Amino acid sequence: MGKRILCWLTILALLITPLPAAGARKKSEWEQRQQMYERMETLTGVPWFFLAAMDQYERNIQQVRRDLPKKKGLLAISVPDRLWSGPLNPDPQDTVPESIRFFGGIGQDGNRDGKADPADDTDILLTITRYLSEKGLSQEDIRIRLWEYYQQPVTVDIITHIAKIYERYGTINLDRHSFIMPLRYNYTYHNTWGDRRGWGGLRIHEGTDIFADYGTPVLSTCYGYVELKGWNRYGGWRIGIRDTRNNYHYFAHLNGFSKNLKQGDIVEPGMVIGYVGSSGYGPPGTSGKFPPHLHYGLYKFNGRTTFSFDPYPSLKRWERDAYKRLREEKKKKRSQRKKR
Repeated sequence: MGKRILCWLTILALLITPLPAAGARKKSEWEQRQQMYERMETLTGVPWFFLAAMDQYERNIQQVRRDLPKKKGLLAISVPDRLWSGPLNPDPQDTVPESIRFFGGIGQDGNRDGKADPADDTDILLTITRYLSEKGLSQEDIRIRLWEYYQQPVTVDIITHIAKIYERYGTINLDRHSFIMPLRYNYTYHNTWGDRRGWGGLRIHEGTDIFADYGTPVLSTCYGYVELKGWNRYGGWRIGIRDTRNNYHYFAHLNGFSKNLKQGDIVEPGMVIGYVGSSGYGPPGTSGKFPPHLHYGLYKFNGRTTFSFDPYPSLKRWERDAYKRLREEKKKKRSQRKKR
């Protein structure tokens, strides 16, 4: 039975990178990656969105960690040498499948070239898929294996949340963003990240304040998973959303939440999630200690710790994009009226 499964996996590996038909459109990188994930799911039953989320998580942390090399190729997953080759293997860079199995390594030869190469996309995907499915195919089984692989509960949650976003939309191509408020409302903001704050103890301001009237709609800036919703004595009524790029979007001092929005929901760019207020700086319900505004922060988890970074450049870029889309829509409408 085991040989039969291995045979099927080998056949799959040969099909993962088919030759393009003459004249066929060249697939984008994200399309090629998604094709690899989906084909692996078809044969093994491991949900493609978990494979995609693990790969994207690794890609995210490689971009912010100097001690991690950036992988070349389609996949970003990097398996530690000792896990790949076996903890007692005298050669941590071993690529011989037989000796890797002898020393208890997980490395697999997915493309039948006689090597289990941790730099080969096909070998990596087969290896990780077999590792994740060892205890079963349920999401809880896979979460257990993710914990055993990373030994970091935050990582397990982030990968799970990214997987849920991919599962909802059926694609990994989810990089669209929205400005944080509708353009027709009155608002103003400038770069306040790093400014001093004194309430509750001396600290820096980890965000940008967008001043607007009470009740101004607050929009989701991304495709994301609602990780947090509730009260904080500093931020008042606030929402925390994780996107697929491992950015944690923090919206604070709200006057209220969008109806039916709850922790665990999936949101998308432009969706109303709450309303501008002046809540915070005290116990639940405290409001009015400062002018109404939205505090918006951006954070990342690098596999070890969470850190804040300046959201102002992103806000300006999303605002410019929103105005550009608005101009294009107006131009399109004028063109349609002329045709009539």
